[in-house]
Amino acid sequence: MTDFEYLHLDRDGDVLVVTIDKPDDHLNKVDEQMHHELTHLFKHLRNERQARAVLLAGTDRAFTAGGDFGWFPEFSKPGYATDIRLDGRAIVWDLLDLHLPLVCAVTGHAMGLGASIALLSDITVMSETARLGDPHVRVGIVAGDGGTIAWPLALGPQLAKRFLLTGDPVTATEAVRMGLIVESAPDPVACVAAGLAWAKRLAAGAPQAVQFTKQAVNAWIKQTCGPAFDLSTALETVTFSSEDFTEALSALAEKREPRFTGK
Repeated sequence: MTDFEYLHLDRDGDVLVVTIDKPDDHLNKVDEQMHHELTHLFKHLRNERQARAVLLAGTDRAFTAGGDFGWFPEFSKPGYATDIRLDGRAIVWDLLDLHLPLVCAVTGHAMGLGASIALLSDITVMSETARLGDPHVRVGIVAGDGGTIAWPLALGPQLAKRFLLTGDPVTATEAVRMGLIVESAPDPVACVAAGLAWAKRLAAGAPQAVQFTKQAVNAWIKQTCGPAFDLSTALETVTFSSEDFTEALSALAEKREPRFTGK
């Protein structure tokens, strides 16, 4: 798949620039089509031979602000969540297997899957107008799309759980201080510029040295975190069929706080 609807690919010298832009949704929320395209993006990038680095960015309002709640009722269909789980696993593993250095410019809010992609990239910069978080638990489901490995890798288990178990977001300033990202920028335009500067710097390096070093680090990530990631994707599928998930969707539709029962 190379004909993307929400992902736009351009070249800036040795850098392949991928922009997430969902024209009918300024928050770039992940629906079935967006999830499908992200599933194929990193497969597509693994076949890239011209570029020496990739810059992944969003729009001014959002990188991607998490799942589209209008899509979530589909998960109650028999077998649907299982199929999405396979795609979700592919996104993370193909991202980690990408040979090219991947720079992420968090131009706007990055939540859930968006946060996981940002935190598992090689270099991440973030606009001060953006927020980064994983609010899966707030809708009664497990952070199964990479959050349970991305946050502990950056913060250690206890601080990671502080954010994963509450769904609280962090600012760019906080993210720099905690080591989640490498640099903040005052606004989305400056964020893209900073990301492009990093991508060009990595692209100017010795390709084999850069790519093989990244491969070695990511091999450690996969070996260390693989069982935890697979467990989280399986448990997320379980919570999609829970009464708490249904209650969370009802509460969102009715604009009230959910009443979770543990069922």
